[in-house]
Amino acid sequence: MPAFAQTFPASANLDRVIEEAIARDQIPGAVLLVGQDGQILHHKAYGSRALVPRREPMTLDTIFDCASLTKVVATTTSIMQLVEQGRVRLNDRVTEYLPEFQGGDSPITVRSLLTHFSGLRPDVDLKPEWSGYETGIRLALVDQPRHPPGARFVYSDINFVLLGEIVRRVTGKMLPDFARETIFQPLGMRDTTFQPPPAWKARIAPTEIVERGREPLRGVVHDPTTRFMGGVAGHAGLFSTADDLAKFARMMLNRGELNGVRVVQSRTVEAFTAPQTPPNQPVLRGFGWDIDSPFSGPRGELFPLGSFGHTGFTGTSMWIDPVTRTYVILMANSVHPRVRRNITPLRGKVATAVAAAIGIDAPGIRIAGYNDTVLGAGLVRTVERNARVLTGLDVLAEQKFAPLQGRNVGLVTNHTGLDREGKRNVDRMIEAGLKVVALYSPEHGIAGREDHENVGHDVDAATGLKIWSLYSGPNRRPSEEMLGGVDALVFDIQDIGARFYTYISTLGNVMEEAARHKIPVWVLDRPNPITGVHVQGPILDQDLTSFIGYFPMPVRHGMTVAEMARMFNDEKKIGADLQVVPMRHWERGDWFDSTGLTWIDPSPNMRSLTAAILYPGVAMLESSENYSVGRGTDTPFEVIGAAFVKGPELASYLNARKVPGVRFYPVRFTPSASRLQGRTVEGVRILLTQRDALDSARLGTEIAAALQALYPGQIDFSRNRRLIGSQRTIDALVSGEDPRAIHQSWQEDLSAFAALRQMYLLYQ
Repeated sequence: MPAFAQTFPASANLDRVIEEAIARDQIPGAVLLVGQDGQILHHKAYGSRALVPRREPMTLDTIFDCASLTKVVATTTSIMQLVEQGRVRLNDRVTEYLPEFQGGDSPITVRSLLTHFSGLRPDVDLKPEWSGYETGIRLALVDQPRHPPGARFVYSDINFVLLGEIVRRVTGKMLPDFARETIFQPLGMRDTTFQPPPAWKARIAPTEIVERGREPLRGVVHDPTTRFMGGVAGHAGLFSTADDLAKFARMMLNRGELNGVRVVQSRTVEAFTAPQTPPNQPVLRGFGWDIDSPFSGPRGELFPLGSFGHTGFTGTSMWIDPVTRTYVILMANSVHPRVRRNITPLRGKVATAVAAAIGIDAPGIRIAGYNDTVLGAGLVRTVERNARVLTGLDVLAEQKFAPLQGRNVGLVTNHTGLDREGKRNVDRMIEAGLKVVALYSPEHGIAGREDHENVGHDVDAATGLKIWSLYSGPNRRPSEEMLGGVDALVFDIQDIGARFYTYISTLGNVMEEAARHKIPVWVLDRPNPITGVHVQGPILDQDLTSFIGYFPMPVRHGMTVAEMARMFNDEKKIGADLQVVPMRHWERGDWFDSTGLTWIDPSPNMRSLTAAILYPGVAMLESSENYSVGRGTDTPFEVIGAAFVKGPELASYLNARKVPGVRFYPVRFTPSASRLQGRTVEGVRILLTQRDALDSARLGTEIAAALQALYPGQIDFSRNRRLIGSQRTIDALVSGEDPRAIHQSWQEDLSAFAALRQMYLLYQ
């Protein structure tokens, strides 16, 4: 047992809050347990366990009908175990495990069930009355969703009825048996079970009188659906004590382990308790767990986002805060002997009193670091900074380029390689006494003006240095001739933050050749202009890697060039002697306009930060011959169109989709270059309304799906396979799947990439 704190400053307040609730007949009684790390801060029984047929005092060992705490304690944890064992996959359709679900043809995934974004109703029909576990499962299997997956948060017991049945189908064991063997017994939760035995009845808090003239339910589950199913279901039916739930809470705080017993792996706990709901939704849910939703009352006013928990209809709740390593378990039977008003305000008062006593200073969102937002789940900073960011070039210049002195330097750069004062990197290096012997340019050339397939070699007029083009010929990498006499390579180019922007492919190719010729490489870091927090879109299929997709990563990767260099070097086993020069004063959440740096168009058509934000989505289809993404107009990547498009029709369709962060209006435009040059076409202009809310890749799939729906067959998706990067996504678009479901299908791979990416990040 954990040690019991001698005094807890909140105890008097907690006593007052609960005793007032009893006096006002909000609850007959309660057991409250508050713990932190290995200490019990407060553990007390209040009021009465039963009021009828006779009054009984509440005791610390009272067993409660946990109601929907079943969802997280039993069902979610069982699914967690099966996921990490590879027996259940979050992005699999439910029909993989329940083939008869909705006739065998449903896009609903396991992920959708766990987050309550399946679109299914809150519960199955209870009239006319029915009975039997199999009957309940059959009703859940045939229930028809009211909304497409991912479209709307609907808290649904049906979701967890189905999840409980998935546990049975996969393991061959009923949920109570599987949970007992893999969760309750290992954790020593001896007073936790479904269908409690008669010997426990005297300790069980009764609930409602459901039939006039009868005694209240006691040891029989209160939830009618579970009761009709014989007391076993994935959404309700569990009975437990505050003591047992404290063991479970401590296991969660210890990231899956308690007293040397591991129930689930640490990374699994992290994934299930992190925001997993669609980024366009104001509701934050993990897998099973609640974070910030209409049901988050037990968080109170002071526990931060990042904490998590759940409630039960009968009056039970549990809230867990990993930051302060605190848990609050309130067990009550507010439905005894009749259903009363929701006790959410009471739960909130209790949590607030606890949080205040343990020293949480302020309410609202806690941003421990911008890494909290990697999956675009909505934890974003709302106040923009005005910083004075020093790029890697500025930092190295302050050191008078000391690490490079005495070397023959080859500089991979272009027109973006300027310091804060607007001076070229090559000029700063030469002024500092460096011996620069060659320049190398990426796509678009050293001046960033070339916009054709091959860029030739040149000479720098100011220095007379040879400029070797790395965007010439089939290899697009430095040859032995180009590297002659070079014993240090420096890379200093501004990237945009999209997988298919080729400057990072040039970086990878340079590192490979440097490793082959045993030449060390210095990468001078620069900001990701569209922030380092948003990681969005499908992961590039391994067989689709190319010069416009150097590494299997998402469309929007949320990394700087130096971070990617570290990742490429390790993950591709390049083996380069890599030195990175980090920026100073840059934070992951900074947009380019927070850096204090001067915007320089990184390429001829990347003319604004707005274009850069839209580019990862809009450019996903730009390999189509009959379609324009605005190249050759004044606003590339802010307009799209084609001869087959009707602008008002497309704008209306896309606006009806309510894509977060953007609106659309019809336009006509005439590209002066690139696709559809000289032709006036209809299309839409994309108005960026809220950049933090925008999932660029979701925008790209919404546009692609709209074009497929309105003008089927006009877009050849196969031509864009290296840009989209995922054959699974292409197949889904061609078959007409809802983009929200496609977006959900990326999340498992994005989670894996986020974990990989985390090892190479340089900034908070």
